[in-house]
Amino acid sequence: MLRRRGLWTLLPAGVWLTLFMLVPLLIIAFFSVGYRDDLGKFVPGFGLHNYIRFFHGPYLWALWRSIWLSTATTVSCLLLGFPVAMWLAFNVPKTRQNLFMILLTVPLSISFLLRIYAWITILRPTGLLTEFLQSLNWHDPPVLLYSPGAVLLGMVYNYLPYMILPLYSALEKLDRKLVEAAYDLGASPLAVFTKVVVPLSARGIVAGVIMVFVPSLGDYVTPDLMGGGKYMYIGSLIQNQYLAVQDWAFGSAASTILLAIVAIGVWIYLRYGEDSVAHRHGES
Repeated sequence: MLRRRGLWTLLPAGVWLTLFMLVPLLIIAFFSVGYRDDLGKFVPGFGLHNYIRFFHGPYLWALWRSIWLSTATTVSCLLLGFPVAMWLAFNVPKTRQNLFMILLTVPLSISFLLRIYAWITILRPTGLLTEFLQSLNWHDPPVLLYSPGAVLLGMVYNYLPYMILPLYSALEKLDRKLVEAAYDLGASPLAVFTKVVVPLSARGIVAGVIMVFVPSLGDYVTPDLMGGGKYMYIGSLIQNQYLAVQDWAFGSAASTILLAIVAIGVWIYLRYGEDSVAHRHGES
């Protein structure tokens, strides 16, 4: 009886996931094995020619470029977010932590495009940064917009809060007595950080990495706007296939490949990352 009640409780969530996740995935898989005729119309079929075209064409470089950009974004967010999360968890009084968390999450309520255009206003040749550098007698300052550095800056800015939030949640629950005991035993600050703080916050690190790497891998708005369309990424490739070229079959194949890579990456993190975290907690 209790088991049946549990199944009925899960029914709304199951229907929601089926309609808005499983059905769209099946539609993409259906289109990916079709092809486009000479008139540009989609023709149903069953073949792997779109996947072969992806791996044997220049499109594979777009995938590698996206993986490198997502990796650089994730590493940068981790390096910048960990000190901020530690400062919030260890140095800010409890009464003020909520205030800083609100300030951290307020930019997320602003439109994604507005935040990108704000950076474009700052970095463009006649923008605020150029005017500031010229006021310092730098007559020919470099133009940062439409460069790989500008793309990485925009990505880190947009996804940094998604790294800080899970790190703060993990560090805030960390037992301070373990840190104090490590110092009492003569451990250096570096040893305390690498052997106590990092292992005990591994769950937050794994969650932050997933929350940053997965959405940044398919992001096409930031690379297009801040990169000026000079570099092709997997998200830009998929967008162009659907909207510009209107080759839905090849766009669906590229989307399926991207989804498979993301699913495999998340599975690896959940499978081996969770085992490593559990092992470290067992040792501690």
